[in-house]
Amino acid sequence: MITFVNTLINGILYGGILSIAAVGFSLIFGVMNVINLAHGVFVIGGAYAALIAWTRFGIDPVLALPLVMASSFVIGAAFQRFVIQRAVERGTPVAALLVTFGFALIVINGLNVVFSSTVRNISPSYSFLNLRLGPISLDAVRFVSFLTAIALIVLLTLYLRRSRMGRIIRATAQSELAARLCGVDARWVYAATFGVGSAFASASGVLIGMMLPFTPNDEVLWTVYAFIVVTLGGVGSPAGALLGGILLGLASTFTQTYVGAVYTNVVMFVLLLLMLLVRPHGILGSAFKGSR
Repeated sequence: MITFVNTLINGILYGGILSIAAVGFSLIFGVMNVINLAHGVFVIGGAYAALIAWTRFGIDPVLALPLVMASSFVIGAAFQRFVIQRAVERGTPVAALLVTFGFALIVINGLNVVFSSTVRNISPSYSFLNLRLGPISLDAVRFVSFLTAIALIVLLTLYLRRSRMGRIIRATAQSELAARLCGVDARWVYAATFGVGSAFASASGVLIGMMLPFTPNDEVLWTVYAFIVVTLGGVGSPAGALLGGILLGLASTFTQTYVGAVYTNVVMFVLLLLMLLVRPHGILGSAFKGSR
């Protein structure tokens, strides 16, 4: 019974990290209808940025989050506005897919040159602490990362629902033509959306770097995980990303504990296949379309 409870808690904690890793992918896909194949690059980029902040300047990864997110926002917004947008205007939506894929390849090779393919990890002072509640043991890093992820998802939800820019983003996602007729510059809205999605991807990288070892080539894995989470929970919804992430986290930890770690990816893709067959729009549906 204790093993089951520990597995359940670890699955929820891990699911929170998967949620924050996928929420930016979900937002970009929901608003712009673009599958961002460079999403994992921003995740891994955030991990390496936190690594530099920790090893060079002694800044705790959690404290480095605002700076990492701000830098990623600027990079992501500029990339969308001056590269992806031009590719879409001069070609087709498929052009955006190819551009993000090419960008991912360039960044991966750049990271391999600078940091090599050596496995890295971030080890703050509380890395090996455990919080005990009777017979139940909680990893301190996972617990802190989970709370941080939940706080960021709540902030994103409030931003989309309460702020003026958030309402503009939702309106543009529902009808770009109507937004343009109301004087909204959709191009800059898309740039801001991509920037926000990139910022949250890099934030997840900071948290992932404290929990798991990473290399530049792991970006593919996190792009795939983000796609699965969005498919499970629903597009464009922070709540959907949270639900999908927790479901995937529970599936992963229970498979590792009771079946075997080698079957983890098999179970994940079976879960993805079943969701695509039963409810292709995800459990909560699309936040911006009539799929609920």
